[in-house]
Amino acid sequence: MAGKPKASKAKRNSILFKMVSTADTGFYYLARRNPKQKQEKMVFTKYDPIVRKHVEFKEQKLSS
Repeated sequence: MAGKPKASKAKRNSILFKMVSTADTGFYYLARRNPKQKQEKMVFTKYDPIVRKHVEFKEQKLSS
């Protein structure tokens, strides 16, 4: 049974990492970024539900 060859899927360029709270609560968000487009580490102000405030979250490597 001859058919069409399957098209290969494109590999995703983005990497997965953790955004860890600077309030030392251990709370984190997961995020993605494309390292070819943005090389510097990301820093966001987001909500930390443990301290119930908006605090800075810094990029940290996702441990596997």
